[in-house]
Amino acid sequence: MKEVKNILLVGVGGQGTILASKILSMGLLEAGYDVKMSEIHGMSQRGGNVSTQIRFGEKVYSPIIGKGEADVIVAFEKMEALRWIEYLKEGGKMVINDFEIPSVPILMGAAKYPQGILADLTAKANVSVFEASTIAEQIGNSKTMNIVLLGALVKAMNIPGIDWEVVIRANVKKGFEDINIRAFQEGMKQV
Repeated sequence: MKEVKNILLVGVGGQGTILASKILSMGLLEAGYDVKMSEIHGMSQRGGNVSTQIRFGEKVYSPIIGKGEADVIVAFEKMEALRWIEYLKEGGKMVINDFEIPSVPILMGAAKYPQGILADLTAKANVSVFEASTIAEQIGNSKTMNIVLLGALVKAMNIPGIDWEVVIRANVKKGFEDINIRAFQEGMKQV
């Protein structure tokens, strides 16, 4: 693949955004792509936003994705999808977890959670929305929501030639490999 592809993963601290990004990057490296990854933690331990930019292709010189350049945006939370939509390129795709995490101003009563986010995003972009958190709970571990979203991303990107099961087994905590592989498979069914 000569063309560089750009993926942006966005969420809130504690949702596993960075683990999903690392698994994705490792899989792409194993497939022989040049991969650059950049992560930003905005008070992530206190529920702040987290974003990871991943660029891959034959040769990549920078990990930074500019506005209007992301091929795919995976949003672990709805408000984060709205915050980052200007980074999606025309014809790009968004994968959104239908999930709300109120920010500190909302929790303090100084603001309200925006209404109509999904309708607004669907009017602007090619969007796949599903409840990754619910799927993770149904398979037995709510913390696998990030891997459900990773599966959906891999399906949306149509990235062939990578043994994702091996990559997942190598990067998740021992004893949690099988449930994470199941989460990945369930995520692939959503797109």
